Amino acid sequence: MKVYKAHILYTKEKNRFEVLENGYIAVDADGCVTGVSTNLASLHGEDSEVVDFGDRLLIPAMNDLHVHAPQYRNQGIAMDMELLPWLHNYTFPEEMKYADTEYAERMYRRFVRDLWRVGTMRTCTFASVHTESTRVLMRLFQESGMGALVGKVGMNRNCPEGLSESVEDFVHGYESLIAEFNDPNALVRPIVTPRFIPSCTPEMLRACGELAAKYHLHVQSHLSENRDEIALVQQLEPESTSYGDAYDRYGLFGQTPTVMAHCVFSESEEIALMKRRGVIVAHCPTSNLNVTTGIAPIRQFLDEGVRVGFGSDISGGHNLSIFQMMVYAIQMSKLHYQRNHARSFLTLSEAFWMATKSGGSFFGNVGSFEPGYEFDALLIDDRDLNHDNYSLLERLERFIYIGDDRQIEKRFCRGKEIKEL
Repeated sequence: MKVYKAHILYTKEKNRFEVLENGYIAVDADGCVTGVSTNLASLHGEDSEVVDFGDRLLIPAMNDLHVHAPQYRNQGIAMDMELLPWLHNYTFPEEMKYADTEYAERMYRRFVRDLWRVGTMRTCTFASVHTESTRVLMRLFQESGMGALVGKVGMNRNCPEGLSESVEDFVHGYESLIAEFNDPNALVRPIVTPRFIPSCTPEMLRACGELAAKYHLHVQSHLSENRDEIALVQQLEPESTSYGDAYDRYGLFGQTPTVMAHCVFSESEEIALMKRRGVIVAHCPTSNLNVTTGIAPIRQFLDEGVRVGFGSDISGGHNLSIFQMMVYAIQMSKLHYQRNHARSFLTLSEAFWMATKSGGSFFGNVGSFEPGYEFDALLIDDRDLNHDNYSLLERLERFIYIGDDRQIEKRFCRGKEIKEL
């Protein structure tokens, strides 16, 4: 067992921080927390190796629930387009390049390193339709020691010919990835990934649901991001009562653990179905701003018991940092509050909880320092942010708002320190 000493901050609950000044956290050989306390003796750690990090902050690592790896190179361009034109003019042409595994490895290696740099230790990642490039990405994540649910994308309509794949080829490619990577205890595993209903025929959606059920796989996709998209779904799936119901009919809405990105325009029936099915929302504030979708009703989701985490949504979003997603989410919720005082804006503890414990729950016991949780952590050295005379919570807030990767001194995933990639 190892014991780490530092100023420890985390959120058991969304409405408050746990703050342990000069606290200790004990981690067993499996990388799981066995206890956290300001009293070393209470952890039975007197005979353990104690690593003293001094006047530094130790916090849970970040979790990104929605990111498109093959869009990594497109960060920060085409930000004046709405969703559907943006997809067809920029995103699809870039994703077609991933038929070339050499190009894929070059871009994906940079992508994985940048996730490490910003302190994101677990991701739900869209790859492309290409089986071998998806395999490259999964192996890079394995080499890194970080956790990832990686999805070969399913799509066979309303897309370029180079990105359309038959249902048979999709299933064959997916099952080859499952054969290599579907160890339920592994850090890197496949996740069923229909891009979204407009790009998938009923046969493709049915195959995705069958794969998820047969192999007990997680599911990820997009939901209610754009009004034009919602109208198109209603045309394509006329028997459905909502966008979420359309997924539900194919076994893709909580029958196995499911994350849906955006949910900007989810209404009462869809929200109730999300809660009933245990679907988690990936809130992507920068993407929602950039591709002109809107402000997701995050306060309503929280008030009604819907699970919420964060996604960077590269490259609709322009920044991989989940710390920045917290800031944008709080600011957007304040804009929402100005229009509707019936619901309060997000607090820092709520945003931090979404980024850590709530988002981490999609990966298991991840995102907190409670006993039994996997030790995913960041060590923050904020001396260069002039932290004198600030409380520990104020120091954390300043780091979230004005800090960056230069203050992240160490990164841990499942108890193992992840050195620079």
